[in-house]
Parts: sequence; C-alpha cells; structure tokens
Amino acid sequence: MGPRAKVNPTLGKSIIRKRFEGKRRPTEKDTELHTVDLDDGPAWTKLQSITQQGDLDEFLHTAELAGTEFTAERMNVKIISTKQTANPYLLTAAEEEKTLERHRENRSRLKVPRRPEWDHTTTAAQLHRNEREAFMEWRRELARLQEDEGLLLTPFERNLEVWRQLWRVLERSHLVVQIVDARNPLLFRSEDLERYVKEIDEDKRTLLLVNKADMLTDRQREAWAEYFGEHGIRHLFFSAKESNEQLQQERERAEAEQLAQDLTRHTLTDEQLDEAAAAELKEEALHEEASQKPDFEAQVRAVELSADQLRTRVLTPAELVAVLIRESPAVGEQGRVVIGLVGYPNVGKSSTINAVVGSKRVNVGAMPGKTKHFQTIHLTDSIVLCDCPGLVFPTFATTKADMVCNGVLPIDQLREFSGPSALVARRIPTHVLEAIYGISIPTRPAEEGGDGVPTAEELLCAYAAARGLFKSGEGNPDESRAARVLLKDYVAGKLLYCHPPPSWPADVSFNAEHHDMATLASRSHHVVADPNAPGAFSVKHAASDRRNAQRAVRSNTPLASLDRQFFAPASGAALLSAQRRSKSHQVVQGRGYAQMLGNGIAARSLVNDRGEPIDSSAVPAAMSKQSKRHKKKRPSKQRSGAGIFEDL
Repeated sequence: MGPRAKVNPTLGKSIIRKRFEGKRRPTEKDTELHTVDLDDGPAWTKLQSITQQGDLDEFLHTAELAGTEFTAERMNVKIISTKQTANPYLLTAAEEEKTLERHRENRSRLKVPRRPEWDHTTTAAQLHRNEREAFMEWRRELARLQEDEGLLLTPFERNLEVWRQLWRVLERSHLVVQIVDARNPLLFRSEDLERYVKEIDEDKRTLLLVNKADMLTDRQREAWAEYFGEHGIRHLFFSAKESNEQLQQERERAEAEQLAQDLTRHTLTDEQLDEAAAAELKEEALHEEASQKPDFEAQVRAVELSADQLRTRVLTPAELVAVLIRESPAVGEQGRVVIGLVGYPNVGKSSTINAVVGSKRVNVGAMPGKTKHFQTIHLTDSIVLCDCPGLVFPTFATTKADMVCNGVLPIDQLREFSGPSALVARRIPTHVLEAIYGISIPTRPAEEGGDGVPTAEELLCAYAAARGLFKSGEGNPDESRAARVLLKDYVAGKLLYCHPPPSWPADVSFNAEHHDMATLASRSHHVVADPNAPGAFSVKHAASDRRNAQRAVRSNTPLASLDRQFFAPASGAALLSAQRRSKSHQVVQGRGYAQMLGNGIAARSLVNDRGEPIDSSAVPAAMSKQSKRHKKKRPSKQRSGAGIFEDL
C-alpha cells in the first residue's frame, strides 16, 4: 500500500481569499442585520443561497422585493389566553363547533374512488391505466380540499390494490353491510360508499351494522335509533364480542358434558384406549359438527322479529342472519345471496363473521389490517359472506388527538401524547379515572388557574407514579409509557366514552350512566359501598397511598416544589451537608441507587396485589432485609497457545 496522498492545507484559505478578493473580510464587529433598504447589509451576503426561511426572514425578504416601507412598534402586551391549562394541540369549544360546521358544509366532497367503466372489449392494460389515472385524480381532489379549505382529513388508504379489493366486493355483493363502531358510528360511516353502490346497480342494497353495541346503554341505543330513523338509515345493533363469548361458553359446556358421558360409559385406562375407540370418538365429533349446520338453519328460520324490536335490540347471530336474508334483494331460486362486509380496520368485521359462522373461519388480530384479500365464506346453501379488507375512508377530523382516541392512528407510533391524554382527561371524569385505576389525581387549584379537570401532565404523572413507571437514570415519572397504557385502555373500551348523535342536547350528559358510581362499583374493585350511608360509595386510592408515589407526584409539581424549597428551614443546611459528605468521599458511587432500589422494593412488598397496604408484621424478616452475595468467579479454562512465551 503506497503512502497516503497529502492534502493541500492552503486550499481552503485560497478559496476564501478568492471569495473576498478586492473586499474587506467581515470581522466580529460587522453586523448582518439589515433594513428594508435595497442593497443593504454586507456585500458577501448577497449571493448566499436561501432554501428555507423563517416567518420573520420571509417577511423582510418579501418587503425588500416589493419595495415596501414599514415601521415596527412594540405596543402593550396582550393576553392571548387567560386559561393556563389550555392545551395547544386541542381546540376550544367555540373552535370545535366552527370546525364541525365546516365539516357539514363540505361533507359531499368526501368521495370514494370510482372504478372506470369497462366492458369485454377493454384490455387488462387499458383497464389498469384507466384505474391509475382515476385514482390519481381522486387524490388530487382530496389534496385540493385540504389546501383550499384548510380542513384536516384522517389518513386514508393510498394503495390502489386495496381499493381494487373493495371494487370487486361491491360488484359481487347483493347486499353491502357497512360495519361501524358503536362508540362513534358517524365517524366510521361513509355516505358516498352508499351512493357508489347505487351507481353500480340500482337493485343493490346497503345496511349499517352497529357493532360493539354492548358498550351502549338502552337509552343510548334509543337515541341513535331515533337519529337513524329520522335520516332514513337502515341499521342493526350487534355485538360480536358477546356472541363469541357465549359461543365459547356453550362449546366448553358441551365438551364437559361429553367428557362426563365418556367417563361414565367407558371406564378405560390409557393402555386400553386403542385405535378403534379413537376412531369412534372422531366419528362422533364429525357427526356433531355436521348436525350443527341444520340446527343453525332451523334457528334462522324460526326468527320472527318486528320492526319495533329491531330498533334497539342487540341481535344474536341467528337473528342477524335472518334479518340479512330479509333485507337482501331477490336473486331467483337458483341464485345465492352474496353479502359483502365493508368497514374500517379493527371495527370487528372478522369477529362478526366468526360469530355468525360459529367457528374461527377468519383470522382475528388486535392490529388493524389482519385481512389482506377479500374472501368468501359459505354460510348456508343460499348465503355467501364476502369479507373485504379493512379500508380507511377519507373522513374529516378536528385534531390529530381525536384521531388517536378513535383508533385511527396507531398508538405505538405516537410522538406527541399530551394532546390525546388531555382529551381523555376531558372526556372521562376524574372520579372515573380514580375509581378504575385506584389512584389519586391532584389538580391545580382555582387560584392558580385550574378548572377542576386534570391536565395531561397531572393525569400521566399520577398514573405513572402509582404504577412505578419511572425514567431510568432520572427518577421522574415516565409520562410517555403512562400515556400509551391509558390510550390503549380508552381505545379498547376500558375507559368508556360514547359520542352522542348530533341531535342530542348539549346540556344533557350522554355518558351519565357509564360514569355512575354504582356502575363503576360493578366494574372496579377500587369502588366500595359505604355501610354507614346506603347508596353512597367511596374510592380506595390504594395505589397512590405509597410514599414513593406521593413523593414522585409532589416532586413533579413545579409550584409546590418551589414553595417547599423556599420555605423549608433546613433546605440550605441539608444541601451543604450533602456537598460536604460527597467531598469527604462518604458517598460511594452506586450506593445511593442501590439504597433507593431497595427502598422501592420494600415499599412494594408491603402492598398486596390490589395495591392495598398490609401489616408489616406479617411480612417475613427475610423479605425486609436484602442481602447481596457475591459468587466466587470460576477459574476459566486455559486457552490454546497460553504459556508459549514462558520459556523465552
């Protein structure tokens, strides 16, 4: 390898000299500030490349090009917001109402991409080219809607192949069932999809299936049924989760009964059970599976429900299939009715199919988008279900925090968590959060600008401190991890909040029954009835009663921490004492962390599984004392080649 090439050290200096040839180089005393006068400022700045500019620089540059003179004057300071707890990522009530009004005005501009017309003379290459051009034009229209009107859209599907799956399902289906989430049906409903179905064929019909209806009370279902009836929307209420749970219980009960019968009839040991007995059991299982299909068809034929019963009734799988057959158009005696299921990801399409079929025919997952291609399932001899992959239709949204709470944006990829957490704290009352998690949430008093509703920082700090979620190396509550847990509980329905219909009065609470203390007592063990006062309940803040949780919450409150440091009489003496001990080498590195970790383990050991403190005398002495034993290092084997140079 040859010697390294030498670099000319004077090359950079030569370039600088050439740049400022005939001119004086700028010094530290020179300024780069300029006014609106043209050709102002140092000469060496005129040929600088500008790719990005701030608001002030852009304003000055525009004024310079336009030759406009202006005068800047500092006036009196204005208070933009008097509410100290306002979150910049959320809208106020007036701004949200104004945004919703603009959504209603531009609702007709939200469209679903159409498949171009084709016939038997159209080649595959021509059809693909036409589809790409139509899809690009559809995306341009949505971009114009965002730029011209300044509206926020949810992240919609941008893959053409997924939309092709939807087109095939719509062309095959006689009845298109749009599945929505019962907590916010209008967000997951696409009005233009219903119009597109009618454009394909006038004989096709559409239906709205409100899944997860078990989260709604009778009063809430009645309110939504009234709203759907006023707007001519045909709807059904269904709960795939309840249906699958009942199906699982019936299957386990049948297996237990069959096992009991086998044990009473055949008292055989493992050695006596031969291949003949195994074949007999297998034949009985096949016979039982074959007999389930006629039984289900008999249950479907036996369903008789009136229109009044269908308004608010949560249907069973047999009742749902019977109503779908009734709502489907006539296809002739020899034809089969194809029912297409369409909806957002994670609204329960696959779970609905499994509940209707009675077995796990479609894979189900917590992550959205489990279904990749449309698939057909033969339900009966005359009914075929067609499952479409989950599609995110373009929909208006107020804020990104609202999209996170509605499950549209993934929580694990979240970067900004204060907005969604503040929205959860605003929708879920404080006593509900304390009752479900068994924590105490300190809020800012009214004299400091608080309004009784906890901020995102107060909620997340209280939860993280109570659950022991701290940042490594800092000791502060990990608000990011706490936000992910709370938001996942909100999306899963543990923190239940249902949106009211637009016709619901603003001064009437729509979720009063969900947030009632009697209802919370049945859902959480932290809410107990008061024996002295009938009908009264109390919340046990067991998780927040530990000293480490209280210390973390107090240390995270800026005003209280500053007040204690200012008024503490021995704070300065304690600080000087700590500095002296550290200088005198009395504080060993790592000793403080080991001591803190031991105290945290000891504090947690004095609490049972529910977070309630237990008697310290009941704890064994071995658990309270933590010993650290060092194991003697084993002698390692001598490697090959060791001792070669000993004789040299």
